[in-house]
Amino acid sequence: MELRIKAIMLGFITGSLVVFMLATHLSKPYTVVLASADEPLVEQPEQQQPADTAPEEIEQECQLPASYPESIRQWCSLIQENSVEYAVESRLIAAVMLQESGGNPDAYSKSGAVGLMQVMPRDGIAEKFQCINGPCFAARPSMQELYNPEFNIDYGSRMLSNLYAKSGDWREALKSYGPMDVGYYYADIVLNIYHNYQ
Repeated sequence: MELRIKAIMLGFITGSLVVFMLATHLSKPYTVVLASADEPLVEQPEQQQPADTAPEEIEQECQLPASYPESIRQWCSLIQENSVEYAVESRLIAAVMLQESGGNPDAYSKSGAVGLMQVMPRDGIAEKFQCINGPCFAARPSMQELYNPEFNIDYGSRMLSNLYAKSGDWREALKSYGPMDVGYYYADIVLNIYHNYQ
């Protein structure tokens, strides 16, 4: 009799766990599939060539797909300006922004990242982060600077461009841009957003 009760309890716990995992999976807006480091999960965005046009000459109509939420599209002119300036596709900048802040210029993460592109500042919580050679973010802008949407998008776009220049691979660049110790998880989320919003 006791063995029968244990079997019923084990079945109940297992069933509850399966239902919980299924409900958690279905509640996510998209599914992330982790890939090996050898093969990118999705086709990577192409590196844009810097245009000879001045930012004032950029077409004013938003070039982002209409499927992007208005919270992102409201920053379209700044996204497009920085896309041209740093040769980063506008849809990729928008995908990072959507993942990082959802378009909220006042976003502040529990790790101390600030603004639309969630850049780590030199002050605030991040000031306490120590690396081998001293404070990790000592050369970064201040929180006050990063709360300025124009500055934040510029700085984040420049970071993406520089990271791409080091690796020549957007997945690697996004891995470096995102949180430490998550492998390609962050990069794959952003690349999925990039491909899902067309």
